Amino acid sequence: MKLTILKNADLYAPEKRGISDILICDHKIVAIDSPIGLTGVEHTVVDMQGQIVTPGFIDQHVHIIGAGGKSGYFSITPEVQPEELISCGTTTVVGMLGTDGITKELTTLYAKCKGLEQYGLGAYMLTSYFAVPPKTITKSVTEDMLFIDKVIGCKVAISDERSSFPTEHELLRLINQVHLGGLTSGKGGVLHTHLGALESRMELLLRIARAYPTLIPHISPTHVGRTRALFEEAIEFGKMGGSIDISTGGTKYDEPYKTFLHGLEMGVPIGKMTFSSDGNAGLSRKDPETGKVIFYKAPLHLNLGEVRKLVREAGLPVEQAILPVTSNPADNMKLKNKGRIRPGYDADSLFSTILSGCGE
Repeated sequence: MKLTILKNADLYAPEKRGISDILICDHKIVAIDSPIGLTGVEHTVVDMQGQIVTPGFIDQHVHIIGAGGKSGYFSITPEVQPEELISCGTTTVVGMLGTDGITKELTTLYAKCKGLEQYGLGAYMLTSYFAVPPKTITKSVTEDMLFIDKVIGCKVAISDERSSFPTEHELLRLINQVHLGGLTSGKGGVLHTHLGALESRMELLLRIARAYPTLIPHISPTHVGRTRALFEEAIEFGKMGGSIDISTGGTKYDEPYKTFLHGLEMGVPIGKMTFSSDGNAGLSRKDPETGKVIFYKAPLHLNLGEVRKLVREAGLPVEQAILPVTSNPADNMKLKNKGRIRPGYDADSLFSTILSGCGE
């Protein structure tokens, strides 16, 4: 048994708690008070000296075993390394496949999740990839959720030229599978839906949400900031009670923090918007001087940058600015014991070196 007390922390849990002590036992939060003292038992004390402590960031859309390949084998991106995540405050990830469900295997994705977990990070995965019918480890999406500990939902793509153009009924069947798998396994279950740039946008998801409002918590649209028209549809979904995910990497019509603020202005509840990096996705751009197309992987640190901008540029208080990377994705992905600093929750906290100056 290892006991640690973090003393004099400026705590955002994510709600502002002020200067507090946090007692941690074997990677779990045991108590929060001021002060906390222990006698007669061996323990470690770390004096935070008023530095900010928040929940560890959750990145709910990361290609942890690499992605890409859309421009040839050489454009396939590499695996994520744990240090890359920790350096930008990310302590929990949800890994997934993208367009490639052939050279990238779900079993490899599972092994990577277990490896990150052994390193001390939280790691979960979505079954399948862009296409319908879904690709699974067992016989179905529901069975993957029931019998594979790391599987918390399913991935699919719509409104993208690389998608398999699923119908409304096919999406409903997938939602049914994640719903049933989530009920029995206690995981919740989400259909995480990649949105491309086609004019159909997210109309399929909106039709389902309007007809079956009880299914909204199981629908998780991502890349909603790709175009202004797409985000306007996402606003409608958010105001219906759905969670919408703004990618900080990849294609976007405006800076993600500004897209987030626009959602707030239009009435989307602050608890219904998330940031995710799309980290390690294969990206390309044309060099303006040479005209040569350059291939690179989507960075992992941009969520942190957008949180900082929400505080420093937009003037949001820290307790609101961290919601899209802490409690909001935890709620969307139904991750128990993540996203908050409370007794019984996992003690994956990050310190003021990540948000230095943001509380001033």
